[in-house]
Amino acid sequence: MTGQKFLNVSEGRIVQAGVQTEMIDRICEQLEQNRAELAHEFARDRDPVQCRFCVLDNVLPESQARQINRAFPPVSQMRLMSTFRERKYTSRKIDKMDALIGKALFAFQAPRVVEIVKQITGMEGLIADPSLYAGGISAMTRGQFLSPHLDNSHNSDRTCYRRLNVLYYATPNWSAECGGNLELWDTSVRRPIEIPSLFNRLVIMETNRRSWHSVNQVRNDGVRCCVSNYYFSRESPEDYEYFHVTSFSARPEHKFSRLLASADNLIRSCVRLLKRDGLGPVDVYEQNKKAA
Repeated sequence: MTGQKFLNVSEGRIVQAGVQTEMIDRICEQLEQNRAELAHEFARDRDPVQCRFCVLDNVLPESQARQINRAFPPVSQMRLMSTFRERKYTSRKIDKMDALIGKALFAFQAPRVVEIVKQITGMEGLIADPSLYAGGISAMTRGQFLSPHLDNSHNSDRTCYRRLNVLYYATPNWSAECGGNLELWDTSVRRPIEIPSLFNRLVIMETNRRSWHSVNQVRNDGVRCCVSNYYFSRESPEDYEYFHVTSFSARPEHKFSRLLASADNLIRSCVRLLKRDGLGPVDVYEQNKKAA
């Protein structure tokens, strides 16, 4: 089944999403039942990591989670990101996908879900991302990775600050040994906490000026599938305004890549001063369509 047009965006709100009520109900039920534990986990100090997070397993019924996995498009229809910084496939072309992918994406943006996440994290003024400026889906295959980085600080027009990454993993039978696991680092990017990207798992992770994170190399022949959402707020999480582009580092053992990443961050920051919306690659899907 091909996808349908999911979004009508007005003033940052989802006007028409076609999201299954049952999916939203289940997410809310799981978050609510585990709210106290998740809030405690999110608030816990995990020095030297400088961002808060919590993890919830068995988010959706297993049969539905498997359906989401089967609904992922083949990687040939996704955008390939392949640089020294990262190797992975991404897409936000929801109208080109099975409708279930859009339903899963926007279920995590439902106002009821956002409200419970506010209570869990203690963050006021959270705003979902119906334009999918930052959100969408990703897939990673053997050997692919995402280097340690800080997410860019704002939405597209710099009116809102990025506050939370809401990551749902959708690959059955995935284990920590498969690799492709989320890593949270200290500010010097020396010591990580590893969070396995297990099937039907949700990670709610704070993103700020110190939230260095990565995905380690996939060591399995399967496809690591992730549904990614990001929440914003109009107010700065700090006592002052700031802005930065997505900024990369490298693993501690990759010293040359660290130097290269520093130079690359400087160049891309300068580009953003000249071109406010940045420079982005074209989807593999669009390239294939034009070639045909």
